[in-house]
Amino acid sequence: MVIATALLAIIGLIGGYLLSERRGVTRPDPDATAGLLPTGQACLDRTQKMGAQFGADGELRQVLRVRTESRAVVWVCQDAGGTLYYHANKGGAEAPWVENQTALFLAHVQYDGVGAFTATATDGATFTVSSTRLVITHRDGTVEEQDVVQD
Repeated sequence: MVIATALLAIIGLIGGYLLSERRGVTRPDPDATAGLLPTGQACLDRTQKMGAQFGADGELRQVLRVRTESRAVVWVCQDAGGTLYYHANKGGAEAPWVENQTALFLAHVQYDGVGAFTATATDGATFTVSSTRLVITHRDGTVEEQDVVQD
């Protein structure tokens, strides 16, 4: 009985691996998201839609949500495959959202393993967010820092 169960488990793992290879699913580096646990709360509908456009694997779940002193709100979300996404809006969740004007969605966010997430925009600007601060490094090298405030 134990041997049969072990064989079935191995067959299931091999089948799942082969199916993911056939579908072209890319698995993230396990070290890149080690220790991250989404809060279980689904990310915003607009974030779900943007994630789907960027190839997210299933529903996006919150890993981090912060509001800064300038009223910006930033979400870091994770899909079922472990890929991280950054979504922010200058005026907060209730303000108008206009992608690439007031809002910014970025894929392929990097996690430093100790609580900070970094996303890079197409123009080279980087956005590093943690539970205490948002640091924006603009393409010209200027740095903008915003402290996180409590909701």
